[in-house]
Amino acid sequence: MITLDSIKKQFSIGTLLALTLSIIHPLPAAADSQGHHLRGKIQRIQLGPRPFFLINDMNEGPLKEKLQRCAKQRPIFRKTDFSIGHRGAAMQFPEHSRESYEAAARMGAGIVECDVTFTKDKELVCRHSQCDLHTTTNIVATPLGGKCSEPFQPAQFDADGNLIQPATAKCCTSDITLAEFKTLKAKMDGANPRARTPGEYLLGTPDWRTDLYSYGTVMTHQESIELFKQLGVKFTPELKSPSVPMPFDGLTQEDYAQKMIDEYKDAGIPPGHVYAQSFNLGDIVYWINHEPEFGEQAVYLDGRYDDPAFDHTDPSTWHPTMEELVAQGVKILSPPLWMLLALDSNGKIVPSIYAKSARAAGLDIIAWTFERSDLRQGAVDDNGNVTWYYQTIGEAIQKQGDMYEALDVLAKKVGILGIFSDWPATVTFYANCMKLD
Repeated sequence: MITLDSIKKQFSIGTLLALTLSIIHPLPAAADSQGHHLRGKIQRIQLGPRPFFLINDMNEGPLKEKLQRCAKQRPIFRKTDFSIGHRGAAMQFPEHSRESYEAAARMGAGIVECDVTFTKDKELVCRHSQCDLHTTTNIVATPLGGKCSEPFQPAQFDADGNLIQPATAKCCTSDITLAEFKTLKAKMDGANPRARTPGEYLLGTPDWRTDLYSYGTVMTHQESIELFKQLGVKFTPELKSPSVPMPFDGLTQEDYAQKMIDEYKDAGIPPGHVYAQSFNLGDIVYWINHEPEFGEQAVYLDGRYDDPAFDHTDPSTWHPTMEELVAQGVKILSPPLWMLLALDSNGKIVPSIYAKSARAAGLDIIAWTFERSDLRQGAVDDNGNVTWYYQTIGEAIQKQGDMYEALDVLAKKVGILGIFSDWPATVTFYANCMKLD
């Protein structure tokens, strides 16, 4: 029989107090500098066990000790803008689904992301890519699969059963109308290259994720705005690069960029609650010039790492320079976290020259993406391959708990505004413990 005495043996008084307070006291409604209330339906956040698992996995030291004290002593954990829901809570929930967004808010993300693209009838929807429906929804197993740019083709095998041609498909939001899009179900991103049938093609979720929450609800951009209002979170829409030639049926790139902002204006969202993103610097400059209230905190996603001539450790290869970005009106820069970090001669994680140069130029920084990588064996696998997100500090990431060491440097030494996370609870916990808001 479970008794109060048996519970006391397992939990400290501080932990019991924290649990009690979190149950009986809803969080107060907070307001920003403009007086807008930011707390909605999600009034008590839920961290779950993962942050505490990561603490236990850390090496002994001052950071671990501080986080352990916080876990035992802090009575309430609050929502924080430092914690940004990357496509919602995409580590376990299908990205850009209603359920993923709600999970992110429950885990204390103060800002949640809708990646924005468009349908055949030029309506805006939440998808990470215009052409990822074949891996993020069930479209290939529905009659709409026949409308895909490249319908499903089964894998081919030789007489001995060896794979000679992987299964393929390419399905875009621009292949179907908004009404058709709304009939789809969201699933975990992935595909099975050995699939012989459309149903088998859907079974490609990495083994460190889960299909437990699959068949989620797909969202239009307007629906995401209304949901985020209800949840009491801020907005960070990313205008995705089109996968089709522009103009698309008369829709120009500028029309596309304007339409995204117009949907926030039509919904009465204060510009200060919206962090519009794009990898296309032209989109950022367009917002700065044509929608200055939204352009004030537009986020330039730095994807120049794909350019062979770009070296994040060599400022002479940065075109534009940090100062030139500032001169164009850019105020927030957002690179992958590996571009912000380096190892010193002792193997300790430190800010990179890229990070220091951005801050010196007056740029604020938002990093991406925490909890995006399988770190069960650290950042380096058995073949010596380094996980993409930790490629500059792979030797320092030996286990999952080491993520918090990297986050600590990003927060305290780089001075980031916030970080995207596929599982916001881990960042929410850290931000609360370090009193970052």
